[in-house]
Amino acid sequence: MAIIKLGEDIRIRKIQDNTEVVPDIQQLKLNLEQIEKGGYDHFMLKEIHEQPQSIVDAYRGRLLASKGIIKMGSVDNNISRFLNANRIVIVACGTSWHAGLVAEYLFEDLARIPVEVEYASEFRYRNPIINTNDIVIAISQSGETADTLAAIKLAKSKGAFVFGVCNVVGSSIARETDTGAYTHAGPEIGVASTKAFTTQITVLALIALKLGNLKGELSNSKFNHYIQELSLIPGKVEEVLKMDKEIEKIAAIYKDAPNCLYLGRGFNFPVALEGALKLKEISYIHAEGYPAAEMKHGPIALIDEHMPVVVIATKKGHYDKVVSNIQEIKARNGKIIAIITKGDTIVRDIADHVIEIPETEEAFVPLLSTIPLQLLSYYIAVMRGCNVDQPRNLAKSVTVE
Repeated sequence: MAIIKLGEDIRIRKIQDNTEVVPDIQQLKLNLEQIEKGGYDHFMLKEIHEQPQSIVDAYRGRLLASKGIIKMGSVDNNISRFLNANRIVIVACGTSWHAGLVAEYLFEDLARIPVEVEYASEFRYRNPIINTNDIVIAISQSGETADTLAAIKLAKSKGAFVFGVCNVVGSSIARETDTGAYTHAGPEIGVASTKAFTTQITVLALIALKLGNLKGELSNSKFNHYIQELSLIPGKVEEVLKMDKEIEKIAAIYKDAPNCLYLGRGFNFPVALEGALKLKEISYIHAEGYPAAEMKHGPIALIDEHMPVVVIATKKGHYDKVVSNIQEIKARNGKIIAIITKGDTIVRDIADHVIEIPETEEAFVPLLSTIPLQLLSYYIAVMRGCNVDQPRNLAKSVTVE
């Protein structure tokens, strides 16, 4: 126990026997920023490694896997609106928009609710058809994104029920929306969002699973299986993070590439977009994300021995089709970096490099497959001498138009 009084020395006593302890005072030769980084070289790397804990914090008190319960007051108190919604319209920008794309798959697959995902900046400048039976979900890490705030006001003016998903307590979006859910990711200092993305997906997955079960689209046994699997995700993210040295070696090979292509299908298509965005943001390498099948509709013309192609080729979801896409790239001498399910030998034999992730339900694969892409972008940017935490021309929160 420490007794601290203004103008007096600190007194420290043991609670057990009330004996006084003489403190050993040491001067730390660190600045505040170094202390806050927790021993990591950059905030971004620290935040990537915080994801096992931030995902737990996102579902803490909401997911009771042992009892088969998902409890979210903001959803429970408005359950009739969710169950009777004509559709869900998701508005967001940047990384949050990619989280919204994953949510589109989650809501449509698990709860069978039609979903549209809109860039907030486009939504606000056209005349969208919105009615009182629509739910608009606004996603923003900071809760201050100007375009998303304007989209919320437009949706509310048309009578829609607006649900916010953001990280910062008391932010403008938290106040402007009808209700919502915090992601509880903790402060995210790095401009390139990492833990914000995975915690947004976690919260949106909880809502989709709850609605799917209540609507009868997910049986109780299937629902219980999903929530048990979701509770295991933080441990599986820790497994992926242990691959960082292997990913760093791959980064060293491709750090000078002028372009990069990212491919994914289904739930992994938004992950491909997010992976490309991360590389662009912090390393300044031109990168594009595509649905794997769209490669044949243009981008295949770019593939040669100088073009690295990152393919998310996990076992769940259209695996055979992705393998076929990889073979097409290989036939054109493209360099393939593949994200595969642990134990996969088929893609391993074709790809130039593989990064393994643990197996999980297809709906939760983005929570794992995005981690190697964050690390790959990070290490490439560091090797190129870029300012990882504060990339040029970018701000953490876009509060102006």
